[in-house]
Amino acid sequence: MFLTIAVLTSLGLMLGFILGYADKIFAVEEDPLIKEVESMLPGTHCGQCGFTGCGSAAQAMVNGEAEVTCCPPGGQVLAKSLADKLGVSADLSNLTSVPLTASVQESLCTGCCRCFRVCPTDAIVGANKQLHYVFKEACTGCGKCVTACPENCIALHQEEETLDNWHWPKPAAV
Repeated sequence: MFLTIAVLTSLGLMLGFILGYADKIFAVEEDPLIKEVESMLPGTHCGQCGFTGCGSAAQAMVNGEAEVTCCPPGGQVLAKSLADKLGVSADLSNLTSVPLTASVQESLCTGCCRCFRVCPTDAIVGANKQLHYVFKEACTGCGKCVTACPENCIALHQEEETLDNWHWPKPAAV
């Protein structure tokens, strides 16, 4: 019994050292700028930018294959900070400053559960054959739930202006 424990322990230690050594030899160097840009993105992997995830979108932005304005959930603030980080100019005129959020019309909702299965941020809650609700704080406005809903009871709309989200408009240049 003691011999078996000693053999398995030494085998585990030997394989651990081999794997640790192989990790150092075969390590893949990653561009730190790609990691910084990826950490700035929302991380929802919603696909609105046309890439499979935020990591591939960040790599395309760093390589110059994608515009810094390609992330709709990030809006103008993210596009400006990405342009500053990458040292490129960005045309912010086509981005909306007001984010879109989804809402469920309860009178039409049958509780089919197709909407929250496709939501990348889990902003929709509900149960089978019960009403669903959208948490506006978590919704990125990707529109996947709108296309998945067979009852057409989900719509995207601009967030209502309240005292919490209102800001003074920038004055026009004279």
